[in-house]
Amino acid sequence: MLPPTPSPPPRPAPAAEAAAYDSADGVARRWRVGGRVQGVGFRPYVYGLASALDLAGWVRNRGGEVEIHVEGSRARVGDFASALLGGAPRAARAHVVETRAVGLEAAADAASAMASGTPSPRFRIRPSIDDGGGRRHVPADVAICSACLEELHDPAAARFRYPFTVCTQCGPRYTVVRDFPYDRANTAMDGFTPCSRCQAEYGQPLDRRHHAQALACADCGPALSWRSAGLEVHGNEAALRVAVDLLRHGRIVALRGVGGYHLLCDARDEAAVARLRLRKGRPAKPLAVMVPWRGDDGLDGVRALSALGPDVEAALCSPERPIVLVAPRADAPLAAAVAPGLREVGLMLPCSPLQHLLLEDFGSALVATSGNVSGEPVITDPGEAHARLAPVADGFLHHDLPILRPADDPVVRSVGGAMRPLRIGRGNAPLELTLSQPVAIPTLAVGAYLKNTVALAWHDRVVVSPHLGDLATPRARAVFEHTILHLQALYDVRAECIAHDAHPDFPSTRWARATGLPAEAVWHHAAHAAAVAGEYPGDAPLLCFTWDGMGLGADGLLAGGEALLGRPGSWARAASWRPFCLPGGEQAARQPWRSALALCWEGGFAWAGEHEVDPLLRRAYERRLNAPATSAVGRLFDAAAALLGVCRHASYEGEAAQRLEALCAAAVHPPEELDLPLARDAQGVWRTDWAPLVPALLDARRPPAERAQGFHAALAQALCAQARAVRADSGVARIGLAGGVFQNRVLTERVQGLLMQAGFEVLIPRLLPVNDAAISYGQIIELAARQQLRAGPGAGSGPEQAEHGPNPVLR
Repeated sequence: MLPPTPSPPPRPAPAAEAAAYDSADGVARRWRVGGRVQGVGFRPYVYGLASALDLAGWVRNRGGEVEIHVEGSRARVGDFASALLGGAPRAARAHVVETRAVGLEAAADAASAMASGTPSPRFRIRPSIDDGGGRRHVPADVAICSACLEELHDPAAARFRYPFTVCTQCGPRYTVVRDFPYDRANTAMDGFTPCSRCQAEYGQPLDRRHHAQALACADCGPALSWRSAGLEVHGNEAALRVAVDLLRHGRIVALRGVGGYHLLCDARDEAAVARLRLRKGRPAKPLAVMVPWRGDDGLDGVRALSALGPDVEAALCSPERPIVLVAPRADAPLAAAVAPGLREVGLMLPCSPLQHLLLEDFGSALVATSGNVSGEPVITDPGEAHARLAPVADGFLHHDLPILRPADDPVVRSVGGAMRPLRIGRGNAPLELTLSQPVAIPTLAVGAYLKNTVALAWHDRVVVSPHLGDLATPRARAVFEHTILHLQALYDVRAECIAHDAHPDFPSTRWARATGLPAEAVWHHAAHAAAVAGEYPGDAPLLCFTWDGMGLGADGLLAGGEALLGRPGSWARAASWRPFCLPGGEQAARQPWRSALALCWEGGFAWAGEHEVDPLLRRAYERRLNAPATSAVGRLFDAAAALLGVCRHASYEGEAAQRLEALCAAAVHPPEELDLPLARDAQGVWRTDWAPLVPALLDARRPPAERAQGFHAALAQALCAQARAVRADSGVARIGLAGGVFQNRVLTERVQGLLMQAGFEVLIPRLLPVNDAAISYGQIIELAARQQLRAGPGAGSGPEQAEHGPNPVLR
């Protein structure tokens, strides 16, 4: 184990301490620093700062915070205070919780030495103390830093080509921490005993690995192994060579990374990519591509594939190392099957030393898709990987560092002038946010059915888990439950109530109700709206457009085209779309032709695609058998894609909308203006009629790309018309955009421009995705607001009133 830190000197007697707060011998100050300060090199940083200023004292982890005691001259202690937060490690998110004057702890001769200008007594890192209290801040995994990357390539360095090179500033955190304080014994590294060289670095104050808890080298740390049919290879270099050789021969490799497994193949090789798609059962969903780090800034390899703007460059090189969606060059050496039918490809740079070595040895870009069964959380365990990925991978490159919890790669896209997340995961989750309205009691939110995340809130803190995937399979639900347990254990917080989706059949809803804890339903679109309000708090009412595929509404409608007016805890539907009935119900999500038929049958339009349909479906539709009503804009996108022949059968969620958006890039002329009728219904809700869209989409005289562009333009204009109509009644000036539809850049940027021209403030999430990944966070915001309303006069509305009841801000 790592050498113990020397015990601190004895404290002075209370009377002497009281007299020594501010003496000729110097001053003593003590700080409590909170935030993300454990697992990020904060204690070694404090040690270095205090030593550079010739100060005495100590630093230690305490609970989830860092406690600092410093003594010396008033001027130098002041310099320490001024520099404490400004120079903190890059992964830290620190704030001062408390500062107070205390008594001098150094011995009398040490104080005399300080007064005479001789070196101060040693500044120490004391042993950690865990006194709980819910003050923990769990760090996310951090990509390899520049110093470690340089060492990885230095033949003279002790860790030359070592795949698990880390220091205090980089390496896995969330995926390996077991408990707090963040010490080696509380991480997955506890099974690796440091060698004498690593122990010396750990104890060397001037070394960047001073108190690096994941410190290891090839002599004492994790190692690689290879396994395939009839072959087992142990050792870092030998295992790497086998993997690279297989990839060069067009085979598929399962690589155990930081947060789980990736499935890899040559991104240039059409046959290899096709083989991966066939084996994984992923015929069309885009595949991420990992690109070797090249050039002074690491981006030369990416520049060969895509023209980069400053925002994309910053995102690619950020410590999170996300997948960034970019437009590939026409001559980019990538297989067409990487992202069929789309105008963007997801590119990422390696985040770990192992990935750097593999990409460099291979010499070119690799497809790096999640090692899972589609829709499930990424696989982390070697045994499970062999059991579930053996039909896909030709071999497995393992390592023996335990991965305690999965974390898939984050995904971002530039939309509306900013990089916005489409998925949070390894590198940026768990994501912690501050609540403007604290929760009354510790609260767990269990999110949505698709793109599930869970959130845990206590006091004014909320933590959102990494992306967990869809809850359709037993394994997905098991990881969902384990994540809930792990979050509570990691943060030392036990939930006392649960927020869940109002849909009674969601696995998350059933789980919440089975716990025995007080459980409260939140309507799906109220959670979407609340998530925007939580990110952009304010007293003024918000009109939030919640456009997505489908979510249960209070009136039984499969909603998805709503505009909710109000604030968390008090939303009213102010605008929506003309409903239509979906033949086959929820099957329409993967069969866009059903949405196209619905619009044609509802509006009385003829479509050639109808001849391919079983007549019994029309009869069932006319009798409203398994044909629920919906207002979902996501289904309008599906219908448009089917009517244009872009996508009649979707192999993954959102495929039709993505292909429709991609088609717009081929349009030569600007879209024709198409104003959709807007009228108020008997309940006072402004409703847009989609009917004029259908003949415009079927107009074969115009190229499909122009019709696709016109569809996007018409929807943007319809949204702005709804916003103006609601403003005329209520005076609302703040517009929020939420729901998966607003991942669409063409629509969102057109909407943003029109609304800003009309004088609205436009709020688009930047911290969490607009899709269902934000539902758990929105459920927390909604429940906190309800708790406040119930605590005040006239409180106590249920979920029906919360989304569609009378709205106090309407005038």
